[in-house]
Amino acid sequence: MRFTKFGKALATCALSASIIFGVASCVQSYSVGFLYVTGTVTAQSGNNGIITGFKIDHNTGRLAPINGLPVSSGGANPVRAVLTVGSRFLYVLNRGVNADGNGICTTTDPCAINGNSTANIQQFVVGGNGVLTPVGETFYSQGINPFRMIVDSSGSYLLVLDHDAPDSASYTGASLPLSTPNSCMLALGNTTTSCADVTVFKIDSTSGRLSLILNEQVTSASGQAITFFPVPQNPVDFVLSSGYLLTLTGAPAPTSFPYGGGTEVWPYNYSSTSGQLTLSQNGIQVLSINAGTAIVSAGGLLYVLDNEPITVAPQTLFNSTTSPLTFPSQVLPWSVTAGGGLAAEPSGAVPDAGSLANPIQLLLESKGKYLYLANQGNNVIGPNPASGIAGYFLSTANGYQLQFLGDQPFGSGSGPQCIVEDPSDQYIFEANQYDSTVTGAVLEPDTGDLIPLRGTATYTLQGPPTWCLVDGRTG
Repeated sequence: MRFTKFGKALATCALSASIIFGVASCVQSYSVGFLYVTGTVTAQSGNNGIITGFKIDHNTGRLAPINGLPVSSGGANPVRAVLTVGSRFLYVLNRGVNADGNGICTTTDPCAINGNSTANIQQFVVGGNGVLTPVGETFYSQGINPFRMIVDSSGSYLLVLDHDAPDSASYTGASLPLSTPNSCMLALGNTTTSCADVTVFKIDSTSGRLSLILNEQVTSASGQAITFFPVPQNPVDFVLSSGYLLTLTGAPAPTSFPYGGGTEVWPYNYSSTSGQLTLSQNGIQVLSINAGTAIVSAGGLLYVLDNEPITVAPQTLFNSTTSPLTFPSQVLPWSVTAGGGLAAEPSGAVPDAGSLANPIQLLLESKGKYLYLANQGNNVIGPNPASGIAGYFLSTANGYQLQFLGDQPFGSGSGPQCIVEDPSDQYIFEANQYDSTVTGAVLEPDTGDLIPLRGTATYTLQGPPTWCLVDGRTG
């Protein structure tokens, strides 16, 4: 018989109680983990952001505030957070503000004032009961307008995606003097004068302190090692997968955050022992899409989310019609091949739920059986019919096949920004931008349905959330 963590706890409790008191069962109540949500205090993004924290009850999935939180995120516009080194340290990427203080932060109006970046990375120590304590030192990405941050699987290196390299010709306020050739030309080709970049940090396993990794492959025109790794201009998202760093890029023109319009993927070889990125034997791979919004690695595959219509012929995915159907967006599954190349899965593009739009994040639950696609919907405050979660059953019988779950799409708040599974594999949570809430659901293991938590299923935040993550370390 296979027990879940929840079932093991109840069985142990029942056995202990029957021995001591002669009863058959009992109920334990404890936290299986913590949920952290970054966000802005108000809709005015010039203020410092905050980190809100909740304890997750193992019996019900209900959330209770962590004493001592919220705390300041250490800067304006926090957009990503990661846990590393055994969940002892948490890092928050604060995008900062531009000269107008509105936080839009474009290539021509960057998150920099008088040439100095207002973006930063704030480190926190995770203490008992989930309390977060900021570390005094602040760290800075090397590029301009940072907006994505990930940590490698070993917890040894932290990577930040910057929308503009510091000497990119497209960045009119470059803090470094432009030279010919600049770093974009040296790394990506003689005619490429504009580019983005990735900054890599080594994480000290004892203190969590970040130290910069220099680019050993590219030197500046003066012969000095540069402090970043150029990638093609107008990036949208990036991910580590199968020993490669893959960046979704190629948007037709720079836009304000959140960036979209990804059309292609740029591969770097990634060394987990040194943090170095080296050019892959494969160059840019064109995806034949126009509106990529995210790139996600899950269950051995790479998924690209695409916010543009797709028309599909009837198949087992749809069992109610014999006519072609059009859906507002799609998911494209790929295998990562040698050199960081991509091979499309035989199943081809998979449609999003027909009523939803703007897919923003994908979650493969811990057992690899169900996949959930969070859709941000339309940029409106209040009820948002295009917001929600599409659910799929993942079959590996004939390759990777996705089939819609019977009761999807599942409801959410307005404008989900993130979707996570709790450490006990029982509950799903997502944080919603347009109504400033966290919503919780029970993951039904036999059907994949997401059932709203009993009692309170929605929790109000002080301001719009931007990201969320869970921590299973409770002691």
